[in-house]
Amino acid sequence: MNAAADTLEPDVMRVAALPFGAAATLLARYGLILHRVDDGAPIPGSFWGEPEAGVIAHNVYVRCDTPVHSMLHEACHLIVLPPERRAQVHTDATDSVIEEDATCCLQIILADELPGVGRGRLMADMDAWGYTYRLGSTQAWFEQDADDARTFLRERGLPNR
Repeated sequence: MNAAADTLEPDVMRVAALPFGAAATLLARYGLILHRVDDGAPIPGSFWGEPEAGVIAHNVYVRCDTPVHSMLHEACHLIVLPPERRAQVHTDATDSVIEEDATCCLQIILADELPGVGRGRLMADMDAWGYTYRLGSTQAWFEQDADDARTFLRERGLPNR
């Protein structure tokens, strides 16, 4: 493989493919505000750097080229946190393994609520982007190894199926 091929991002669904209002409405149900950042501008609160989504308190920042899985992942980091912790978040949302697992599980579940996305597409995009799980794929993890994440979500009154 040549060096140029190593720098190409995988072909995943981007925020530009979504009705922005539908994404904003979904996040608003959980007390979050979705902000669209101008193309080429830095994304506030982006842990991994552009084009990945950013988080600051109850705000989620995306550009048109932000992957949908990144928007959902960062938003779900905030959703799984208690309100007092959410208010303190800037860029790095968690250092807890169970919160990370719950975030991954919830982002898959919420994908069904976005027009044209769905959990199947989101899990394929997560695999393409490089998410790794000990069972080898996002779908295998979600279907066979996410019971602790589902319990965490259920205990917090969040969607878990």
